[in-house]
Amino acid sequence: MISALNTIIIDGMSFALPLFIMAIGGIYSERSGITNLALEGLQGMGAFVGALTAYLLTLRLGANSQVPYYMAMLFAMIGGCVYAMLHAVLCIRFKANQVISGVVINILGMALTSFLTKTINKQAFGAPSDKFDLGVSARFTVPGISKIPVLGAFFTRIYPFEILIVIAAVIAWYFLYRTRFGLHLRACGDNPAAVDAAGGNVAKTRLVAVMVSGALSGLAGMCFAYSISAKFSNDIYMGYGYLAIAGYIFGNWELLPSLAACLIFGFARSAGSEIVLALGMPSAYGDLVMILPYVVTLLLLVFLSKKNQAPHALGEIYDKAKR
Repeated sequence: MISALNTIIIDGMSFALPLFIMAIGGIYSERSGITNLALEGLQGMGAFVGALTAYLLTLRLGANSQVPYYMAMLFAMIGGCVYAMLHAVLCIRFKANQVISGVVINILGMALTSFLTKTINKQAFGAPSDKFDLGVSARFTVPGISKIPVLGAFFTRIYPFEILIVIAAVIAWYFLYRTRFGLHLRACGDNPAAVDAAGGNVAKTRLVAVMVSGALSGLAGMCFAYSISAKFSNDIYMGYGYLAIAGYIFGNWELLPSLAACLIFGFARSAGSEIVLALGMPSAYGDLVMILPYVVTLLLLVFLSKKNQAPHALGEIYDKAKR
């Protein structure tokens, strides 16, 4: 029983934390006033850039080097950040419908990553494959505290990226709630005209916020690639962007409640897998339990999000000339 509970916690955390950092990216974007349904595409494009970087560096430095792993995280953030600029330009510069732009970014990201992965493998490596093999990420256990029943599971078999995510989340919290930039960003999502009147640059603030969402989504996509399948392909992250969106909506666009939602999704997923194993059910049921986070999402949004309050100017196109 204890072993199963520990496994649920360990696997649940490795899924929930990447989901959470992607949700933080969505919070940054939407608290600035830009609706961001593009998290799915941003994490996919970021993961593609990171995986390609890791693959090339592994060929050069060898499978035992840790450099490709950390460079993959960095370049995944860069890739997601750059790709997010497309969403920002469409929504801010060209004043496109933000929902439609997000959907287009997702579709384009999926098509591009699939095409580029196949093309690069065929042309550069002579291998007709639709994936980049990354290998299994190393894990570590914190001595001493990991021996504590139940609590110790949170410090057992930790992926290195989990530590990176915690650090990134703390930094994101600080900038959002303890800096002048964060104050302006939150004000842009509630009253952009007031920010403009006070001398702030609404367009620039929103651009930075969307780029942050891309960087954090790219980091999440790379983490999923290393933890779920040890490879990159355009199908490994399908649906996770929407789970992150549901997480921060349930969390009322606040960080800590969004973390709670992501933990629920993560533990629902890992608990479902453990139930299948414990009951000795056929492997086909393993695919069925993967819908548990989405069922939980639906129930949470139906029953607990009625009183949620989105930023007042979310999705509204701000035109300085009409102020």
